[in-house]
Amino acid sequence: MVLYSFQLYFLPIYIGTLLLITILYMRRRNREYRQNKAILKAALESGMDQPSSLYPKFNHARCIGCGACIAICPEHPHHKVLGLIDGKSNLITPSECIGHGACKEACPMGAITLVFGTTERGVDIPKTGDDFETDVPGVFIAGELGGSGLIKNAIEKGRLAIESVHRKLPARSGGDPAELDVVIIGAGPAGFSATLSAMQKNIRYATVEQEDAIGGTVVFYPKGKLVMTAPVEYPTVGPVEMRETTREELLEFWSGIERDSGVKINFSECVEKVTRVDSGFEVKTNRSSYRTRSVLLTLGRRGTPRKLEVPGEDLPKVVYRLQDPADFRGKHVLVVGGGDSALEAATSIAAEPGATVAISYRSEAFSRAKEKNRRKAHEAEKAGQLNVLLKSSVTRITQDAVELEQNGKSITLKNEGVIVCAGGVLPTKFIQDIGVTVETKYGTP
Repeated sequence: MVLYSFQLYFLPIYIGTLLLITILYMRRRNREYRQNKAILKAALESGMDQPSSLYPKFNHARCIGCGACIAICPEHPHHKVLGLIDGKSNLITPSECIGHGACKEACPMGAITLVFGTTERGVDIPKTGDDFETDVPGVFIAGELGGSGLIKNAIEKGRLAIESVHRKLPARSGGDPAELDVVIIGAGPAGFSATLSAMQKNIRYATVEQEDAIGGTVVFYPKGKLVMTAPVEYPTVGPVEMRETTREELLEFWSGIERDSGVKINFSECVEKVTRVDSGFEVKTNRSSYRTRSVLLTLGRRGTPRKLEVPGEDLPKVVYRLQDPADFRGKHVLVVGGGDSALEAATSIAAEPGATVAISYRSEAFSRAKEKNRRKAHEAEKAGQLNVLLKSSVTRITQDAVELEQNGKSITLKNEGVIVCAGGVLPTKFIQDIGVTVETKYGTP
Protein backbone atom coordinates (compact mmCIF):
# COMPACT_ATOMS: atom_id res chain seq x y z
CA MET A 1 0.00 0.00 0.00
CA VAL A 2 2.85 2.36 0.90
CA LEU A 3 4.64 1.48 -2.36
CA TYR A 4 1.47 2.14 -4.35
CA SER A 5 1.07 5.55 -2.72
CA PHE A 6 4.74 6.34 -3.43
CA GLN A 7 4.26 5.53 -7.11
CA LEU A 8 1.14 7.68 -7.30
CA TYR A 9 3.03 10.54 -5.66
CA PHE A 10 5.82 10.54 -8.27
CA LEU A 11 3.66 9.73 -11.31
CA PRO A 12 2.83 13.40 -12.03
CA ILE A 13 6.54 14.24 -11.81
CA TYR A 14 7.38 11.53 -14.36
CA ILE A 15 4.60 12.65 -16.68
CA GLY A 16 5.55 16.31 -16.28
CA THR A 17 9.22 15.62 -16.99
CA LEU A 18 8.34 13.55 -20.07
CA LEU A 19 5.99 16.27 -21.30
CA LEU A 20 8.64 18.97 -20.80
CA ILE A 21 11.23 16.93 -22.71
CA THR A 22 8.72 16.37 -25.52
CA ILE A 23 7.86 20.08 -25.71
CA LEU A 24 11.52 21.11 -25.78
CA TYR A 25 12.27 18.49 -28.44
CA MET A 26 9.36 19.60 -30.62
CA ARG A 27 10.36 23.26 -30.26
CA ARG A 28 13.92 22.46 -31.31
CA ARG A 29 12.72 20.33 -34.22
CA ASN A 30 10.24 23.00 -35.40
CA ARG A 31 12.99 25.62 -35.20
CA GLU A 32 15.17 23.35 -37.36
CA TYR A 33 12.30 22.95 -39.85
CA ARG A 34 11.91 26.74 -40.11
CA GLN A 35 15.64 27.23 -40.61
CA ASN A 36 15.75 24.58 -43.35
CA LYS A 37 12.72 26.12 -45.09
CA ALA A 38 14.48 29.48 -45.05
CA ILE A 39 17.65 27.94 -46.54
CA LEU A 40 15.66 26.23 -49.30
CA LYS A 41 13.68 29.42 -50.03
CA ALA A 42 16.91 31.44 -50.28
CA ALA A 43 18.38 28.85 -52.67
CA LEU A 44 15.30 28.99 -54.90
CA GLU A 45 15.11 32.78 -54.90
CA SER A 46 18.80 33.16 -55.76
CA GLY A 47 18.64 30.65 -58.61
CA MET A 48 20.75 28.06 -56.76
CA ASP A 49 18.17 25.32 -57.34
CA GLN A 50 19.91 23.25 -60.03
CA PRO A 51 22.09 20.30 -58.91
CA SER A 52 25.25 20.02 -60.99
CA SER A 53 25.61 16.24 -60.75
CA LEU A 54 23.90 13.11 -59.47
CA TYR A 55 21.52 14.02 -56.64
CA PRO A 56 18.84 12.46 -54.40
CA LYS A 57 15.12 12.58 -55.13
CA PHE A 58 12.98 11.81 -52.07
CA ASN A 59 9.80 9.75 -51.86
CA HIS A 60 8.12 11.49 -48.93
CA ALA A 61 5.48 8.75 -48.67
CA ARG A 62 8.28 6.41 -47.55
CA CYS A 63 10.51 8.85 -45.67
CA ILE A 64 10.22 8.51 -41.87
CA GLY A 65 12.41 11.53 -41.10
CA CYS A 66 15.08 9.50 -39.29
CA GLY A 67 17.85 11.77 -40.60
CA ALA A 68 20.17 8.90 -41.57
CA CYS A 69 20.75 10.48 -44.99
CA ILE A 70 21.67 13.79 -43.37
CA ALA A 71 24.08 12.18 -40.91
CA ILE A 72 25.94 10.24 -43.62
CA CYS A 73 26.31 13.13 -46.10
CA PRO A 74 30.08 13.81 -46.37
CA GLU A 75 29.40 17.50 -47.02
CA HIS A 76 27.97 17.98 -43.53
CA PRO A 77 28.55 19.87 -41.29
CA HIS A 78 30.54 22.26 -43.52
CA HIS A 79 27.73 22.49 -46.08
CA LYS A 80 24.11 21.86 -45.14
CA VAL A 81 23.01 20.02 -48.27
CA LEU A 82 20.16 17.95 -46.79
CA GLY A 83 17.72 18.88 -44.06
CA LEU A 84 14.40 17.92 -42.48
CA ILE A 85 11.31 19.97 -43.31
CA ASP A 86 8.01 19.02 -41.64
CA GLY A 87 9.46 15.66 -40.67
CA LYS A 88 10.71 14.70 -44.16
CA SER A 89 14.19 14.83 -45.71
CA ASN A 90 14.76 17.40 -48.45
CA LEU A 91 17.56 18.67 -50.64
CA ILE A 92 17.73 22.20 -49.24
CA THR A 93 20.79 23.51 -51.12
CA PRO A 94 20.54 21.75 -54.53
CA SER A 95 23.59 23.45 -56.07
CA GLU A 96 25.78 22.23 -53.18
CA CYS A 97 25.10 18.52 -53.86
CA ILE A 98 28.06 16.97 -55.70
CA GLY A 99 26.82 13.39 -56.10
CA HIS A 100 28.35 11.39 -53.26
CA GLY A 101 25.31 9.09 -53.29
CA ALA A 102 25.92 7.91 -49.70
CA CYS A 103 22.44 9.10 -48.68
CA LYS A 104 20.71 6.43 -50.78
CA GLU A 105 22.63 3.60 -49.13
CA ALA A 106 21.93 5.00 -45.65
CA CYS A 107 18.14 5.29 -46.05
CA PRO A 108 16.47 2.36 -44.21
CA MET A 109 13.17 2.85 -46.06
CA GLY A 110 14.40 2.99 -49.66
CA ALA A 111 12.96 6.50 -49.96
CA ILE A 112 15.83 7.91 -52.06
CA THR A 113 16.44 7.60 -55.78
CA LEU A 114 19.60 9.05 -57.31
CA VAL A 115 18.79 10.99 -60.47
CA PHE A 116 20.36 13.21 -63.14
CA GLY A 117 19.07 16.50 -64.49
CA THR A 118 15.91 18.42 -63.68
CA THR A 119 12.75 19.34 -65.55
CA GLU A 120 14.45 22.66 -66.41
CA ARG A 121 17.88 21.34 -67.37
CA GLY A 122 18.52 17.96 -68.95
CA VAL A 123 21.80 16.04 -68.68
CA ASP A 124 23.11 13.71 -71.41
CA ILE A 125 24.13 10.33 -69.97
CA PRO A 126 25.22 7.28 -72.03
CA LYS A 127 23.02 4.25 -71.43
CA THR A 128 24.83 1.60 -69.35
CA GLY A 129 23.91 -1.35 -67.15
CA ASP A 130 25.00 -2.02 -63.58
CA ASP A 131 28.04 -3.79 -65.06
CA PHE A 132 29.11 -0.57 -66.89
CA GLU A 133 28.47 -2.14 -70.31
CA THR A 134 26.59 -0.04 -72.85
CA ASP A 135 24.00 -1.26 -75.34
CA VAL A 136 26.95 -1.95 -77.66
CA PRO A 137 28.36 -5.27 -76.36
CA GLY A 138 32.02 -4.87 -75.50
CA VAL A 139 31.89 -1.11 -74.98
CA PHE A 140 32.00 0.01 -71.33
CA ILE A 141 31.77 3.45 -69.72
CA ALA A 142 32.94 4.57 -66.26
CA GLY A 143 33.76 7.79 -64.46
CA GLU A 144 32.61 11.32 -65.14
CA LEU A 145 31.16 10.51 -68.58
CA GLY A 146 28.83 8.00 -66.94
CA GLY A 147 27.76 10.49 -64.29
CA SER A 148 30.36 9.91 -61.55
CA GLY A 149 31.81 13.38 -61.18
CA LEU A 150 33.24 12.80 -57.71
CA ILE A 151 36.92 11.75 -57.88
CA LYS A 152 36.55 9.10 -55.17
CA ASN A 153 33.56 7.52 -56.95
CA ALA A 154 35.30 7.67 -60.33
CA ILE A 155 38.34 5.83 -58.95
CA GLU A 156 36.14 3.08 -57.51
CA LYS A 157 34.06 2.72 -60.66
CA GLY A 158 37.13 2.54 -62.89
CA ARG A 159 38.27 -0.48 -60.87
CA LEU A 160 34.83 -2.11 -60.93
CA ALA A 161 34.49 -1.54 -64.68
CA ILE A 162 37.67 -3.50 -65.36
CA GLU A 163 36.39 -6.32 -63.15
CA SER A 164 33.28 -6.39 -65.33
CA VAL A 165 35.38 -6.36 -68.52
CA HIS A 166 37.47 -9.23 -67.13
CA ARG A 167 34.40 -11.33 -66.30
CA LYS A 168 32.90 -10.86 -69.76
CA LEU A 169 36.05 -11.58 -71.78
CA PRO A 170 35.53 -14.84 -73.71
CA ALA A 171 38.27 -17.45 -73.60
CA ARG A 172 40.91 -16.94 -76.27
CA SER A 173 41.09 -19.55 -79.00
CA GLY A 174 43.94 -18.59 -81.29
CA GLY A 175 43.33 -15.42 -83.27
CA ASP A 176 45.57 -12.39 -83.58
CA PRO A 177 48.29 -12.49 -80.88
CA ALA A 178 48.54 -8.69 -81.08
CA GLU A 179 44.86 -8.25 -80.24
CA LEU A 180 44.29 -6.53 -76.90
CA ASP A 181 41.70 -7.40 -74.28
CA VAL A 182 40.76 -3.77 -73.67
CA VAL A 183 41.64 -0.27 -74.82
CA ILE A 184 41.09 2.30 -72.07
CA ILE A 185 40.38 5.76 -73.44
CA GLY A 186 41.28 8.48 -70.94
CA ALA A 187 43.64 8.59 -67.95
CA GLY A 188 41.70 10.67 -65.49
CA PRO A 189 40.69 9.28 -62.07
CA ALA A 190 38.57 6.46 -63.53
CA GLY A 191 40.92 5.68 -66.42
CA PHE A 192 44.04 5.57 -64.26
CA SER A 193 42.31 3.32 -61.72
CA ALA A 194 41.09 1.06 -64.54
CA THR A 195 44.62 0.89 -65.99
CA LEU A 196 46.11 -0.15 -62.66
CA SER A 197 43.40 -2.78 -62.28
CA ALA A 198 44.00 -4.12 -65.80
CA MET A 199 47.71 -4.43 -65.06
CA GLN A 200 46.95 -6.15 -61.76
CA LYS A 201 44.72 -8.73 -63.49
CA ASN A 202 47.25 -9.34 -66.31
CA ILE A 203 44.78 -8.14 -68.91
CA ARG A 204 46.30 -7.16 -72.24
CA TYR A 205 45.52 -3.46 -72.36
CA ALA A 206 46.46 -0.12 -73.88
CA THR A 207 45.56 3.22 -72.30
CA VAL A 208 45.54 6.36 -74.42
CA GLU A 209 45.32 9.90 -73.03
CA GLN A 210 45.11 13.03 -75.20
CA GLU A 211 46.87 15.19 -72.59
CA ASP A 212 50.53 14.82 -71.66
CA ALA A 213 49.97 13.66 -68.06
CA ILE A 214 47.62 11.72 -65.79
CA GLY A 215 44.70 13.59 -64.33
CA GLY A 216 41.99 14.25 -66.88
CA THR A 217 39.75 17.09 -65.71
CA VAL A 218 41.81 17.46 -62.52
CA VAL A 219 44.67 18.88 -64.61
CA PHE A 220 42.42 21.81 -65.53
CA TYR A 221 41.61 22.72 -61.93
CA PRO A 222 43.20 25.92 -60.58
CA LYS A 223 46.44 25.67 -58.64
CA GLY A 224 45.86 24.86 -54.96
CA LYS A 225 42.26 23.67 -55.40
CA LEU A 226 41.13 21.18 -52.73
CA VAL A 227 40.11 18.02 -54.61
CA MET A 228 40.03 15.08 -52.17
CA THR A 229 38.48 14.97 -48.71
CA ALA A 230 37.98 11.23 -48.12
CA PRO A 231 40.05 8.00 -48.08
CA VAL A 232 40.17 6.00 -51.31
CA GLU A 233 41.46 2.61 -52.47
CA TYR A 234 43.66 2.19 -55.54
CA PRO A 235 44.39 -1.07 -57.39
CA THR A 236 47.97 -2.30 -56.72
CA VAL A 237 48.29 0.33 -53.96
CA GLY A 238 45.49 -0.40 -51.51
CA PRO A 239 43.69 2.01 -49.15
CA VAL A 240 45.10 5.53 -49.06
CA GLU A 241 44.14 8.14 -46.47
CA MET A 242 43.60 11.30 -48.50
CA ARG A 243 42.04 14.27 -46.71
CA GLU A 244 42.41 17.98 -47.51
CA THR A 245 44.35 17.04 -50.66
CA THR A 246 45.10 19.71 -53.25
CA ARG A 247 45.27 19.39 -57.02
CA GLU A 248 49.07 19.48 -56.97
CA GLU A 249 49.36 16.86 -54.23
CA LEU A 250 46.97 14.48 -55.98
CA LEU A 251 48.67 14.83 -59.38
CA GLU A 252 52.07 14.26 -57.73
CA PHE A 253 50.69 11.20 -55.92
CA TRP A 254 49.37 9.74 -59.18
CA SER A 255 52.68 10.41 -60.93
CA GLY A 256 54.45 8.53 -58.13
CA ILE A 257 52.17 5.52 -58.60
CA GLU A 258 52.76 5.64 -62.36
CA ARG A 259 56.52 5.71 -61.84
CA ASP A 260 56.69 3.03 -59.16
CA SER A 261 54.14 0.58 -60.59
CA GLY A 262 55.52 0.54 -64.12
CA VAL A 263 52.03 1.03 -65.57
CA LYS A 264 51.99 1.95 -69.26
CA ILE A 265 50.02 4.95 -70.54
CA ASN A 266 50.28 6.43 -74.04
CA PHE A 267 50.17 10.19 -73.54
CA SER A 268 49.47 12.86 -76.16
CA GLU A 269 47.49 10.28 -78.13
CA CYS A 270 43.99 11.27 -79.22
CA VAL A 271 41.35 8.75 -80.32
CA GLU A 272 39.83 9.59 -83.69
CA LYS A 273 37.48 6.67 -84.29
CA VAL A 274 36.24 3.41 -82.79
CA THR A 275 34.95 0.90 -85.34
CA ARG A 276 33.28 -2.47 -84.84
CA VAL A 277 35.14 -5.37 -86.52
CA ASP A 278 34.54 -9.13 -86.55
CA SER A 279 36.60 -9.97 -83.47
CA GLY A 280 35.87 -6.83 -81.51
CA PHE A 281 36.91 -3.25 -82.26
CA GLU A 282 39.52 -1.18 -84.05
CA VAL A 283 40.55 1.97 -82.18
CA LYS A 284 42.25 4.49 -84.45
CA THR A 285 44.27 7.32 -82.88
CA ASN A 286 46.42 10.15 -84.22
CA ARG A 287 49.47 7.93 -83.70
CA SER A 288 48.43 4.30 -84.06
CA SER A 289 45.68 1.73 -84.49
CA TYR A 290 44.68 -0.97 -81.99
CA ARG A 291 42.70 -4.20 -82.37
CA THR A 292 40.87 -5.00 -79.15
CA ARG A 293 38.13 -7.25 -77.81
CA SER A 294 36.60 -4.46 -75.68
CA VAL A 295 36.74 -0.72 -75.10
CA LEU A 296 36.42 1.20 -71.83
CA LEU A 297 35.54 4.89 -72.20
CA THR A 298 36.69 6.93 -69.20
CA LEU A 299 36.44 10.32 -70.86
CA GLY A 300 35.61 13.38 -68.83
CA ARG A 301 32.47 15.38 -69.46
CA ARG A 302 34.58 18.46 -70.12
CA GLY A 303 35.13 17.46 -73.74
CA THR A 304 36.39 20.13 -76.12
CA PRO A 305 36.43 23.60 -74.52
CA ARG A 306 33.32 25.58 -75.44
CA LYS A 307 34.23 28.63 -77.53
CA LEU A 308 32.69 32.09 -77.27
CA GLU A 309 32.47 32.37 -81.06
CA VAL A 310 33.33 36.08 -81.06
CA PRO A 311 35.86 38.11 -83.08
CA GLY A 312 39.35 38.04 -81.57
CA GLU A 313 38.95 34.74 -79.72
CA ASP A 314 41.91 33.33 -81.64
CA LEU A 315 44.30 35.84 -80.02
CA PRO A 316 47.12 34.25 -77.95
CA LYS A 317 45.92 35.97 -74.78
CA VAL A 318 42.69 33.86 -74.79
CA VAL A 319 43.05 30.57 -72.87
CA TYR A 320 40.61 27.91 -71.65
CA ARG A 321 42.20 26.84 -68.39
CA LEU A 322 44.11 28.51 -65.59
CA GLN A 323 47.51 27.01 -64.88
CA ASP A 324 48.95 29.46 -62.38
CA PRO A 325 47.34 32.69 -61.09
CA ALA A 326 50.79 34.24 -60.78
CA ASP A 327 50.99 34.32 -64.59
CA PHE A 328 48.47 37.18 -64.50
CA ARG A 329 50.11 39.22 -61.74
CA GLY A 330 49.83 42.95 -62.50
CA LYS A 331 47.57 42.39 -65.53
CA HIS A 332 44.04 43.32 -66.56
CA VAL A 333 42.12 40.03 -66.80
CA LEU A 334 38.62 38.91 -67.77
CA VAL A 335 37.24 35.53 -66.66
CA VAL A 336 34.20 34.24 -68.54
CA GLY A 337 31.83 31.76 -66.88
CA GLY A 338 29.75 31.22 -63.78
CA GLY A 339 30.72 27.78 -62.48
CA ASP A 340 33.23 26.73 -59.85
CA SER A 341 36.21 26.83 -62.23
CA ALA A 342 35.37 30.41 -63.27
CA LEU A 343 34.95 31.69 -59.71
CA GLU A 344 38.07 29.88 -58.52
CA ALA A 345 40.07 31.35 -61.40
CA ALA A 346 38.72 34.87 -60.81
CA THR A 347 39.28 34.92 -57.04
CA SER A 348 42.73 33.35 -57.23
CA ILE A 349 43.93 35.89 -59.83
CA ALA A 350 42.30 38.73 -57.86
CA ALA A 351 44.53 37.81 -54.93
CA GLU A 352 47.66 38.39 -57.03
CA PRO A 353 49.43 41.75 -56.55
CA GLY A 354 48.46 44.37 -59.10
CA ALA A 355 45.88 42.22 -60.90
CA THR A 356 42.66 43.87 -62.11
CA VAL A 357 40.01 41.18 -62.55
CA ALA A 358 36.49 41.14 -63.99
CA ILE A 359 34.18 38.14 -64.35
CA SER A 360 31.43 37.98 -66.98
CA TYR A 361 28.48 35.60 -66.71
CA ARG A 362 25.36 35.46 -68.86
CA SER A 363 22.93 34.63 -66.02
CA GLU A 364 21.77 36.72 -63.08
CA ALA A 365 23.37 34.49 -60.41
CA PHE A 366 26.26 32.05 -60.04
CA SER A 367 23.78 29.19 -59.66
CA ARG A 368 26.16 26.42 -60.77
CA ALA A 369 28.90 27.20 -58.24
CA LYS A 370 29.39 25.94 -54.70
CA GLU A 371 28.53 28.25 -51.82
CA LYS A 372 32.14 28.65 -50.68
CA ASN A 373 33.18 29.87 -54.14
CA ARG A 374 30.22 32.24 -54.35
CA ARG A 375 31.16 33.59 -50.92
CA LYS A 376 34.78 34.14 -51.93
CA ALA A 377 33.66 35.96 -55.07
CA HIS A 378 31.31 38.17 -53.04
CA GLU A 379 34.10 38.99 -50.57
CA ALA A 380 36.50 39.83 -53.41
CA GLU A 381 33.85 42.07 -55.02
CA LYS A 382 33.16 43.79 -51.71
CA ALA A 383 36.90 44.40 -51.23
CA GLY A 384 37.12 45.99 -54.68
CA GLN A 385 39.30 43.16 -56.05
CA LEU A 386 36.71 41.73 -58.45
CA ASN A 387 34.36 43.42 -60.94
CA VAL A 388 31.30 41.13 -61.24
CA LEU A 389 29.37 41.55 -64.50
CA LEU A 390 26.23 39.40 -64.33
CA LYS A 391 23.81 39.15 -67.27
CA SER A 392 26.65 40.07 -69.61
CA SER A 393 28.33 38.53 -72.63
CA VAL A 394 31.53 39.10 -74.56
CA THR A 395 31.01 40.57 -78.02
CA ARG A 396 34.57 41.23 -79.20
CA ILE A 397 38.18 40.75 -78.10
CA THR A 398 40.97 43.02 -79.29
CA GLN A 399 44.70 43.13 -78.67
CA ASP A 400 44.44 45.38 -75.60
CA ALA A 401 40.73 45.38 -74.69
CA VAL A 402 37.56 43.32 -74.48
CA GLU A 403 34.05 44.47 -75.38
CA LEU A 404 30.93 43.24 -73.59
CA GLU A 405 27.17 43.79 -73.69
CA GLN A 406 25.25 44.08 -70.43
CA ASN A 407 21.55 44.93 -70.21
CA GLY A 408 21.64 46.48 -73.67
CA LYS A 409 24.68 48.64 -72.91
CA SER A 410 28.17 48.29 -74.38
CA ILE A 411 31.15 48.01 -72.01
CA THR A 412 34.84 48.20 -72.93
CA LEU A 413 37.49 46.98 -70.50
CA LYS A 414 41.25 47.24 -70.73
CA ASN A 415 42.51 43.69 -71.07
CA GLU A 416 45.69 41.61 -71.27
CA GLY A 417 44.26 38.15 -70.71
CA VAL A 418 40.97 36.26 -71.10
CA ILE A 419 40.27 32.95 -69.36
CA VAL A 420 37.20 31.19 -70.76
CA CYS A 421 35.64 28.79 -68.24
CA ALA A 422 32.44 28.09 -70.13
CA GLY A 423 32.57 24.31 -69.86
CA GLY A 424 33.09 21.96 -72.74
CA VAL A 425 31.28 20.44 -75.68
CA LEU A 426 30.41 16.92 -74.53
CA PRO A 427 31.76 14.02 -76.63
CA THR A 428 28.17 12.99 -77.38
CA LYS A 429 28.63 12.61 -81.15
CA PHE A 430 31.78 10.50 -80.68
CA ILE A 431 29.85 8.16 -78.38
CA GLN A 432 26.84 7.99 -80.67
CA ASP A 433 29.07 7.23 -83.66
CA ILE A 434 30.20 4.08 -81.84
CA GLY A 435 26.53 3.15 -81.57
CA VAL A 436 26.01 3.86 -77.88
CA THR A 437 22.62 5.28 -76.91
CA VAL A 438 22.77 8.64 -75.13
CA GLU A 439 19.78 9.53 -72.97
CA THR A 440 18.85 13.02 -71.83
CA LYS A 441 17.84 12.82 -68.17
CA TYR A 442 15.25 15.21 -66.77
CA GLY A 443 15.25 14.23 -63.11
CA THR A 444 15.39 10.49 -63.77
CA PRO A 445 17.85 7.69 -62.74
